[in-house]
Amino acid sequence: MRKVSALRPDSRTRILAAAAHEFAARGFDGANMDRLARAARLNKAMIYYHFRSKAALYSEIFREFIRAVLDRIRAVDESDAPPADKIRAFVRAIAAEAQIRPHFPPMWLREIAGGSRHVDQATVGLIAQIPATLARIVAEGVANGEFRPAHPLLLHFGIVGPLILYHVSEPIRARLNRTSFGAVPPIEPEAVLEQIVQSTLAALDPAAPAAPAGTSRQGRRS
Repeated sequence: MRKVSALRPDSRTRILAAAAHEFAARGFDGANMDRLARAARLNKAMIYYHFRSKAALYSEIFREFIRAVLDRIRAVDESDAPPADKIRAFVRAIAAEAQIRPHFPPMWLREIAGGSRHVDQATVGLIAQIPATLARIVAEGVANGEFRPAHPLLLHFGIVGPLILYHVSEPIRARLNRTSFGAVPPIEPEAVLEQIVQSTLAALDPAAPAAPAGTSRQGRRS
């Protein structure tokens, strides 16, 4: 009898890997289950054995990323680090998971552009816990006078937006280096992270200019 290597990925792992590539490249609507099955070296029946539908498979990939981010940022929130250091760690936690799962930034960008039609409410509930965790970190900084109040979702947009754009823009950045107008210097990942950290901390700086008239610092109309 042929011995099966313990390192061989199981069918569920192969499905998730193939699906991540398929959804990142083509989005939910363009993803083809036959092509996905071929990439996973399985038949479609095995896919539906593990995941009841294409939507369930898509949701699991989203949730896997969100759960991994939550594990990291909750550890940050519960640490004894000063709030500013927690902000730095929060940014790096999201960036680390995006680096581990390069399929997620293009998936997320496609989903946002499409109106988030394929993100179910259970997944939305998980996503909401990310800015909620950021809100706790900000509140801690406000309480000790290190931060000024700020809307956590706006801060979160300022963190994930540049990270997503950095990951999905690699092809166009490579082409910019070949234009007749001169090479555009490459952007190092560390420079991206540092700029995001500094922008986030600047938005929380108590000495920064006040919010526009008619809008509270929590982002609500006065």
